Amino acid sequence: MAKKKNEDQDITAKRRHTVLPVPKGKLLAIGGKESKNGDKKSEAQRQSVDFIKQEILQRFVDELQGENPMVAVLATASGEPDKSAQDYVKVFTELGVKNIKVIDIKERPDAMRQENCDIVKAADGIMITGGDQLKLTAILGGTSFLETIKDRYAHDNFIIAGTSAGAAALSTPMIYEGEIAHGMLKGDVRITTGLEFLKNVAIDTHFIQRGRIVRMAQCIATNPGCIGIGLEEDTAILVTEGRNIEVIGTGLVTVVDGMKVTRNNIFEIKSGQPFSVCGLTVHLMAEGENYTLPVFEQIIG
Repeated sequence: MAKKKNEDQDITAKRRHTVLPVPKGKLLAIGGKESKNGDKKSEAQRQSVDFIKQEILQRFVDELQGENPMVAVLATASGEPDKSAQDYVKVFTELGVKNIKVIDIKERPDAMRQENCDIVKAADGIMITGGDQLKLTAILGGTSFLETIKDRYAHDNFIIAGTSAGAAALSTPMIYEGEIAHGMLKGDVRITTGLEFLKNVAIDTHFIQRGRIVRMAQCIATNPGCIGIGLEEDTAILVTEGRNIEVIGTGLVTVVDGMKVTRNNIFEIKSGQPFSVCGLTVHLMAEGENYTLPVFEQIIG
């Protein structure tokens, strides 16, 4: 009996120290580029469109594998998904991609269809457009389509790109609202579960342009074990092995690390009151900089 108990303990100990596989895929999170409110674009915004085509999306294309790689375009988050998808079809065609498939998912039943999963299985990369990240997670969460993407990311040399809402949804936790007072009051920032390609990481976009540092700080104050990544427009991060980050583009990436927080009153105050958090570590990184996420070893328990 004692021998059996010792064997069980040995098996449990081995399981607890088994590190989960490092994902073989890559993530390209893009901070967004243009206004969505119908206003006339400024010269900077027009240049931003050209920049995305020439540099960041070119990097996406360069990371694709094979002689005639397939790119899948998913515009579920967009308010005009058909138009948004065709915009990216045009851009990728201009960049020399000959094999492009649009995935038509507008409702949850669409994400259960085998033909949509088959496109992901055949593709070498997927582009997730901007729009509404909550719409994206509400439609894709818990579906066979999302599981297929996760399987490709985990086991294959497969690249997932997301811009704006598509980038914000890649992480968990996911910020989906928080414009009021720039997030300085408790309750201003709404957070939910994202698509979970990066766990314990919160991604926010249009970061400096829209003054989102405070709402990211509130997100991190609620869970200092998370790392906040703010992506400015015209800027992206390429994530390899689930943790190694390379900065791409003309703007800055802001990293907000709360692991050394010394004072935090978010749990003491009432909703609607300003919060305090002290000891945040902030990094600002330009193109070419590298950063390694302090991801703890994931264990099987």
